[in-house]
Amino acid sequence: MAASVLVDVHTHLTDEEFTQDIDDVISKAKEAGLAAVVAVSESAADFTKVLALADRYPDFVAPCLGLHPVQKVTEGGEGAFGERSVSVKEFEDAEHLLEEHSHRLTAIGEIGLDFTPRWCKTPEDKAAQREVLSRQVKLAQKHDLPINVHSRSAGQPTINLLKDLGASKVLLHAFDGRASVALSGVQCGYYFSVPPSICRSPQTQKLVSTLPLSHLVLETDSPALSPEKGVRNVPANVNISCEWIAQIKKVSVDEVREITTQNAIKLFPTLAKLVRR
Repeated sequence: MAASVLVDVHTHLTDEEFTQDIDDVISKAKEAGLAAVVAVSESAADFTKVLALADRYPDFVAPCLGLHPVQKVTEGGEGAFGERSVSVKEFEDAEHLLEEHSHRLTAIGEIGLDFTPRWCKTPEDKAAQREVLSRQVKLAQKHDLPINVHSRSAGQPTINLLKDLGASKVLLHAFDGRASVALSGVQCGYYFSVPPSICRSPQTQKLVSTLPLSHLVLETDSPALSPEKGVRNVPANVNISCEWIAQIKKVSVDEVREITTQNAIKLFPTLAKLVRR
């Protein structure tokens, strides 16, 4: 496999911030050495957009559908910053779409838990998030699909629940918990993806120094988690994640590229057809 080949395992390329220049963003990602990106959804409204982008770039975009634990407030609703915890009904309304398109998917995601107080306000919110996550994990297991997992302010609860559910094909993206907690996920075979914001995050730097390279992959979470706060992130910046991992692990950038891409293919087997080996 060419040393320049990279994979971004978690990106939101259907976000409105990419509406005007998505073709240019993808072109620059390829120029930067990316062979594939995993495009995730947050709500059922994103499903069609993600699949359409994968149809448009079948040699580059791997689709990943699921319901995020935090949903945008619909018109007439209330909630801090226009967001609130996901509801069980939202999953029930979307379940048939996940089933219908399961054969096309690289993974189920972005799914998970988010116990940030400003939108997870009550025990009922936490219970609904746990239920929605559990049912999406079971759907993924039914179709032998990996899961692409969000765990903000909920690292330990997320890993504990995944263990209880017997989840084995797991990516924990942009993990913000303690490195010791992440190690318990590594023991279960889980992978952790590293965003470009590592350059301004001592927590992520410590995570990378603690976890084995055999369980690390690269992400951008574009347009979020940019190397520069407040600036739109793009998949090409996955190179920054790679360089920081190499620096922290004291290995070559080529080795990080090689191993993280191998790890991505192990976790997401459908990527093999996109990555030119």
